Amino acid sequence: MMIKAVIVEDSRLARNELKELLKKHKDIELLGEAENVDQGFELIKETNPDLLFLDINMPEKDGFELLEMLDEVPITIFTTAFDEYAIKSFEYNALDYLLKPINQKRFDKSIEKVQGTLQETQNGVTTNAPEARLHLQSQIFIKDGEKCWLLKIGEISHFEIVGNYTRVFFQDQKPMLYKSLQQVEDKLPQEQFFRVSRQQIVNIGFIKEVIPWFNGKLKLSMQNGDEIEVSRRQSYLFKDKLSL
Repeated sequence: MMIKAVIVEDSRLARNELKELLKKHKDIELLGEAENVDQGFELIKETNPDLLFLDINMPEKDGFELLEMLDEVPITIFTTAFDEYAIKSFEYNALDYLLKPINQKRFDKSIEKVQGTLQETQNGVTTNAPEARLHLQSQIFIKDGEKCWLLKIGEISHFEIVGNYTRVFFQDQKPMLYKSLQQVEDKLPQEQFFRVSRQQIVNIGFIKEVIPWFNGKLKLSMQNGDEIEVSRRQSYLFKDKLSL
């Protein structure tokens, strides 16, 4: 399995160090490198890599801002010279972090994680979804205030419109995503997510119970305890989708 990778790092010396470390790994193809966030964003859009080596502390925009710009986030290994950033990266659920200067043994262990994660992801990906859409294993990045998350689409139970933004529900969290609900819906896998009303989209896998409601409508009891009302029109479509 060939792994496509890119480097986003403002230091030329650090980029060269990573390229030298990659020479040992013939199954990794380096598609390109960028020295700032804007260049990195364009590079990732053009190449659609499996793996991103990302410097956290860069001038103007940092690595977290780059992740916020992406609709889908590749497997990410943070590179940093600062311990506090390395610790913080775990809050983002990054696959791994590498402290500069990076030694070969530590780098090789990180690549082993990448290989295992990619194998799990490929096993869980359905191939019949349109390419423009995400799949359940796709990662998205959410930043709300000082808190940040890197999570898989399949881990999200539902979405709810809040003005021009969208609230995302997963585990016991409900941060804001700075995209409209329509923008979110356009990217979601249709076989798993359903628009129950103008206000909400649900992940069918997180529905605990479907309850008959007034005027032909349905109410959904979610695994986290939330109750979501399905509009009358969408209730008919929902019954058809689930063959109820």
